[in-house]
Amino acid sequence: MKIGVLISGRGSNLQSLINAQLVGQLSAEIAAVISNVPEAGGLERASKVGIASTVVNHRQFDKRDDFDEALNKALLLAGVDFVCLAGFMRILGDDFVNNWKDRVINIHPSLLPAFKGLNTHERALEAGVRFTGCTIHFVRSALDEGPIILQAVLPILPDDTPQSLAARVLQLEHKTYPTAVRMIAEGRVQIDGKCVKIKDGSFTSDPMIIPTD
Repeated sequence: MKIGVLISGRGSNLQSLINAQLVGQLSAEIAAVISNVPEAGGLERASKVGIASTVVNHRQFDKRDDFDEALNKALLLAGVDFVCLAGFMRILGDDFVNNWKDRVINIHPSLLPAFKGLNTHERALEAGVRFTGCTIHFVRSALDEGPIILQAVLPILPDDTPQSLAARVLQLEHKTYPTAVRMIAEGRVQIDGKCVKIKDGSFTSDPMIIPTD
């Protein structure tokens, strides 16, 4: 499976996928890294390990559909089979999502369906919830919707701030995202309506990473 990773920023989740690939734990190849931001730090991460990278700058397009089509062409040109969103801060249009249906996943810093969108850690603290975490899910047209593949959980501490919580959730993301990609690449993930079924649930010994079935 050849992966295209879409980024907008520093690319720490991209780095977790790169690290897993380097040690043979991804079961897939990162074929391309594409950013909508020319200055994104993740582009340098890709360059350092010889992964092809390119920029499709959304600011150069008047219409979102034109940007989506340019993104689609860049992925096809790179021979990509599957797309991972890793801090990609653009909402993809219906045509793009439908063309890549069941072949695009995203990682979100909350336990969906709670706290969709932005400012997840601030909202979790304001709501007084006791646990939070991250979610890897298949992408659908609606924001932060789609069948959930994995969730990883951690407790919210009494002295947590949005910054400290974000840092701890990010550590979970770095562990969980490669796990989800590996399971997909190995053919262990099956979409059943709005849910995901996982073959051989013994994919991890970490009780904080939770399968969805």
